[in-house]
Amino acid sequence: MEGAVATTAASISSCPVPVVSKRLAGGDKMPVITFRLNRRLIMRLLPMKDPDKSWRSIKAQWKKDAESVGEDFSTFSNGSYAAFDALTKDGENPSLYCLSDGERIQAACQVSRLMMSKFPTPILRTRFIVVSPLYELGVAGTAQYAETLVALFCGIVWLSRDTMSAGHIRFFLKSPGDAQFFAALRVMTELSPFSAFAIEGALIECSLKEAEVPEEAEMA
Repeated sequence: MEGAVATTAASISSCPVPVVSKRLAGGDKMPVITFRLNRRLIMRLLPMKDPDKSWRSIKAQWKKDAESVGEDFSTFSNGSYAAFDALTKDGENPSLYCLSDGERIQAACQVSRLMMSKFPTPILRTRFIVVSPLYELGVAGTAQYAETLVALFCGIVWLSRDTMSAGHIRFFLKSPGDAQFFAALRVMTELSPFSAFAIEGALIECSLKEAEVPEEAEMA
């Protein structure tokens, strides 16, 4: 576990920085967010709107993952995945995003932009995080699980700077134990994108520094 924490601490330090690229997809200009955690792992945060990114398609993939190691998939579909079943019962839900490594969907979540009385500007709330059964069944290691959660958080930071502009993030982890992978961000530094960062139980709550405006833009 200590190795996973160390790896994640090093990876997460570059999380909010555009280390690879940010591209726009298709005609409706939905964001496709791409970032690199290490030399081998590239993740993309994608809206769950295309047929191969739908919850039905993702569940079919994850069912095969579970059954490949002899696990009854119903233990997942009747448990942690039930919230997503409810969110998609009426069809496509624009608040749902998935995390892809280019070959497989590793995780999914709901992202909402809303106002809360404790914040003066909009927030992004991320909850109902679900991950591939490969993580929960121990096929993927702790370090891979940590990097997936970090990648998901990085994508939310990107959204807050892009099409879902927000000054604050509330990120609901799967469990309080996952907080260890983000502990390094509690330390405020000059290069940190956060003006405040706190973890209480399974909730990350942070505020982003105001984005710097290029001098040319200020004079325009």
